[in-house]
Amino acid sequence: MKPIAEMTFEEALKELEQVVGQLETGTVELEKSIDFYDRGALLKKHCEAKLAQAQARIEQITMAENGTPNGTAPFDAQ
Repeated sequence: MKPIAEMTFEEALKELEQVVGQLETGTVELEKSIDFYDRGALLKKHCEAKLAQAQARIEQITMAENGTPNGTAPFDAQ
């Protein structure tokens, strides 16, 4: 099993989807369910961190009053 810290966003998301699928079946033993839940929580945290990093790198193009691009500003999703 690949360490979570080395996973790309896509890899972590895919495994998180698999974990959720396993938990939703209701057929997993209790101890294994707890392990799945713990791993899923770590995968979720990793995905959120990767998204935050990506968002910090996104910039908005700013426009001058005449409509021409005049620079960039940090993206603010709020």
